[in-house]
Amino acid sequence: MASFKIGFLPLVDAALPIIAHEAGFAQKLGLSIEMVRDPSWATVRDRLIYGQTDAAHLLAPLALATSMGLGEVTMPLAAPFMLGLNGNAIAASARVSTLIAESGVKFGDIMGMGRLVAEAAKTFAAQGRKLRVAVVHRYSSHNYMLRYWLAACGCDPDRDVEIIIVPPPFIAAALAHGEIDLSCVGEPWSSVAVERAGGVIIASTSQIWSRGVEKLLAFRTALLDARRAEVEALLRALHEAGRLIEDHSHIDDVAAILAQPAYIDQPKELIARALRNRLVLAPGAPETPVGDFLILHQEAANFPWRSQAMWLYSQMVRWDHATLDPRGFENAASVFRPDIYRSALKGTDAILPGASAKVEGAIQTPTGAASVGGRLILGPDSFFDGRAFDPDRAMDYLNEQMQQYS
Repeated sequence: MASFKIGFLPLVDAALPIIAHEAGFAQKLGLSIEMVRDPSWATVRDRLIYGQTDAAHLLAPLALATSMGLGEVTMPLAAPFMLGLNGNAIAASARVSTLIAESGVKFGDIMGMGRLVAEAAKTFAAQGRKLRVAVVHRYSSHNYMLRYWLAACGCDPDRDVEIIIVPPPFIAAALAHGEIDLSCVGEPWSSVAVERAGGVIIASTSQIWSRGVEKLLAFRTALLDARRAEVEALLRALHEAGRLIEDHSHIDDVAAILAQPAYIDQPKELIARALRNRLVLAPGAPETPVGDFLILHQEAANFPWRSQAMWLYSQMVRWDHATLDPRGFENAASVFRPDIYRSALKGTDAILPGASAKVEGAIQTPTGAASVGGRLILGPDSFFDGRAFDPDRAMDYLNEQMQQYS
């Protein structure tokens, strides 16, 4: 039986490989999965590149950075399968949430909330300390969507606030101890911050980009090439896991599995909320529906759109995390492997998009798209500021954004 060691962080969006293992989908295809839990993204990445794991639940921008030599280490990685879209919440400390309560700005007013954070940053600076914002890694969707949001709301994320790195399991403690004022992290850790640290959830990344790229399943390119048939079988097992999770009648069972100590090790109620797209925003508050908070499978959520990788690269360059390279957009896009996805799922019930890239942010209402194997309906993927990213005009888009704080 072929085996895969898969590195992961204790997050709800690690669900697909966990369920593929626990529900027996991998075993039916002649595979065994061993999930290897780590506390930080740097450790997950290092295990992958040094061969201690075969694949990893990984931040999409970190996969790009590792492949393109932007961080401490370089290793060609391939991402043939996305593990979900969005799933992150932005939580505030008591000090910041008091300012929000006094302002009257409500959850869901993402532009108003962003402008309020910009004002709070000025207030903090006047008092001698910058507003301290935690993200989970320099190369994370959390970092880039947070920066995109703040910049569009009048806050320069490089000058007006201090962005620091805090691994997801430590976010609640950092808020409780006053080490950070805001955090952007995947569930269940914002909910843990509400339950244990008195934090208040003020926004979600799904409000910033309604179909935002998030985690992916990453392989060393050499391993993917050497074990192509086994990798494709693994992708089919993940697809089956996604179908099960998409059926909401299984959510309580899925949450109970994910809550086990070997996986997330947090109350199943918090996990089930995220799977149902619901959050408790403040201590003692009722559950609040959050549209498209976490999309694990439906609407081709697992398809690796090359245009999503290109948007991430635009943000890396915008914030000086990457040097603009003539082939940079193409190099970023090459990490995402829709060809492997299509090959693996051909002949199954999966609906396969006909294109490999799209204009990100252009879909305002559910829209049909060219596909193979069934009718594909893509949900709204808009950015909160109404802008769109056309991969055929990537440089124009980047130039417009870089002028904002030049």
